[in-house]
Amino acid sequence: MRVADNGLAFIFPGQGSQAVGMLSELAETFPEVESTFQTASEVLGYDLWELTQKGPEDRLNSTENTQPAMLAAGVAAWRVWCSRSKVRPGWMAGHSLGEYTALVCAGALGFEDGLRLVAERARLMQAAVPPESGAMAAVLGLNDEQVIAVCRDASTEGETVAAANFNAPGQVVIAGNRQAVTRAIDLARVAGAKRAVLLPVSVPSHCPLMRSAAESLKPVLDAVVLDSPSIRVVHNVDVAMHPAPEVIRAVLQQQLYGSVRWTDSILFMSRQGVERFVECGPGRVLAGLNKRIVPRAKTEAIFDTGSLEKTLELVQ
Repeated sequence: MRVADNGLAFIFPGQGSQAVGMLSELAETFPEVESTFQTASEVLGYDLWELTQKGPEDRLNSTENTQPAMLAAGVAAWRVWCSRSKVRPGWMAGHSLGEYTALVCAGALGFEDGLRLVAERARLMQAAVPPESGAMAAVLGLNDEQVIAVCRDASTEGETVAAANFNAPGQVVIAGNRQAVTRAIDLARVAGAKRAVLLPVSVPSHCPLMRSAAESLKPVLDAVVLDSPSIRVVHNVDVAMHPAPEVIRAVLQQQLYGSVRWTDSILFMSRQGVERFVECGPGRVLAGLNKRIVPRAKTEAIFDTGSLEKTLELVQ
């Protein structure tokens, strides 16, 4: 019998957590990993497991491959958890792309449909902005209001930059036209930022430049079957739960050009009584952010057998 734990949240990483060889050790023990990637490979038409295990790295890091790979990895780790534990979290959330993983794992979106959806999402994002014309940068050491002001001052009528990811206190990612992002980096340094650096990405996500991609994504979202999640999913753009499929479609569309309010999402779940978080998928990026957002909360991860055992100890 499954047991719901309202003090537990599973969180799913997005782009940036991928790595060649991810989940390899977990796959040696749990067949759910390779079977999940086998399904993904059949849907996508290429061997996704081989790409994640052998690379090359630049191909794995390409947006159109990273998004399905991260979705499959998060779902695989979740299926491993479900095979080892009867405990189910009361809450879920995913960072950017990870929100799709959360919806799959919460039963709102079918895995195969999710793969097709994120593959098209990635293609539309890549096509929305000419190569080298967009950029993203990390700004460390300024508060949210300072970063928003910097972006406002760096934007012009023809070139825009906006706060894209509110990742943790003092850690915000900005995105937009490359020249505007460059101006914002200079202004952030003047304002006292500890660091303000360009990120090695090709697509300026979660900013107004993605509005055309969001418009093109709408008919794709409309065609996908969505159900009410069986586990509460906190969405990036409005830090709210939405049981109605038509509202989920709307917030997923808005997510492409709206800010990822990750800090607010974690704080919201904490205020609802969540004391333990589990990062489900490759790496510990979100666990690291949690140390800054909710220092008293306990956060574990599931990406190999050792981390799985630690998580089982945390939860059981």
